[in-house]
Formats: sequence, structure tokens, C-alpha cells
Amino acid sequence: MPRVKRGFKARQRRNKILKEAKGFRGGHSKVFSTAAATVLKARVYAYRDRKNRKREFRKLWIIRINAAAKENGLSYSRLMGGLLKAGIELDRKVLSDMAINDPAAFAKVANMVK
Repeated sequence: MPRVKRGFKARQRRNKILKEAKGFRGGHSKVFSTAAATVLKARVYAYRDRKNRKREFRKLWIIRINAAAKENGLSYSRLMGGLLKAGIELDRKVLSDMAINDPAAFAKVANMVK
């Protein structure tokens, strides 16, 4: 059976992985076998953390809204319950942004809830 040199395609496949591993430290960006394993793990982390990012941002928004609500004499739960009863449809992202960039508008919303 004749010897098969994989040449171009094999190099292309390896270079694709090594290109993706740029910026990794040490052999993780230079040696194909370690780079391949590290890239695989990085992809797993990226997939997982795309889901986690949504959770983390929601947590951050809630913390910010709670702090701003406390300044206006409300708790977070009372504020959110009041918004629901008043029919004010502002999501947590918008409320968080208001709490930071426009405290006066947030205070008006809090007074409407009271």
C-alpha cells in the first residue's frame, strides 16, 4: 500500500486550530495537541458562559434596582410588585439603567408605585 502524505489539508486543519489558540499562554498556543485540547475546552466554556451571562446581568440589574429602591424608601420586592399592580411595563434592564443614569426619573417611578 502506498504511503499517503496528508500535506495541505492536514496543515490547513492544524493551522485553523492554532489560529483559534492565539493569545493562549505557552505551548497552548504553539503545540498542536495542547492547543487542540485547550481550544476544545475554551469552546465548552464559551457555550456555557453564553447562558451564564444572561443570569449574571439579571443579578446585577436586580442589585442596582434594589439599591435605588432603598434610597426611595422601598424594597425591591415592593417596587416590582407595585410596578405590576400599576401596570408599568418597565423591564429590569431599563429600571437599572434609570437608577444609574437618571435617578430623578427613577424616583418618579418609585413615587408612582408608592
